[in-house]
Amino acid sequence: MEHNPVTAIYPGSFDPITRGHLDVIRRGNKMFDRLIIAVGQNPGKEELFSREERVEMIRRLVADMPRVSVESFDCLTVEFAARKKADVMLRGLRNLSDVQYEFQLAMTNRTVAGIETVFIMTSEEFGYVSSTIVRQIAMLGGDVSKLLPQSVYQQLRQKLTQSPPKAENDLPE
Repeated sequence: MEHNPVTAIYPGSFDPITRGHLDVIRRGNKMFDRLIIAVGQNPGKEELFSREERVEMIRRLVADMPRVSVESFDCLTVEFAARKKADVMLRGLRNLSDVQYEFQLAMTNRTVAGIETVFIMTSEEFGYVSSTIVRQIAMLGGDVSKLLPQSVYQQLRQKLTQSPPKAENDLPE
């Protein structure tokens, strides 16, 4: 029986990439012949790291995974998947609200673009971690070192000391 190689894309903003994201990448790497980490931009979120910075961060983290590549995109996720001839979209699930949102997205993607979605339940220790929460905690001075790979944590600390977040009362007079 002939094996057809399966290509998956794992899309996200990864701003910043967390230990939870890496968990999904490592587990997805075992499931697919090729895994493309697709770094996009969420128009509803203000980004902390540029897309280029995020791509480079992730490339360093997956350098020991030869079947994993990292690319950025600035179109619809399903358009990027079609360009890359991806067979499936990989998504991580943390909780019940993720299930509702991801189910709707998966059904839409299948209807609109004919691409299937494969879900991986996050490991228990990462079930509460999101990039949004990490950014919020870090911007308020909290310790997020246990939620991020060490190299990403160092870049985050450097980024926040270079350009501290603007408070509402910091408006020009």
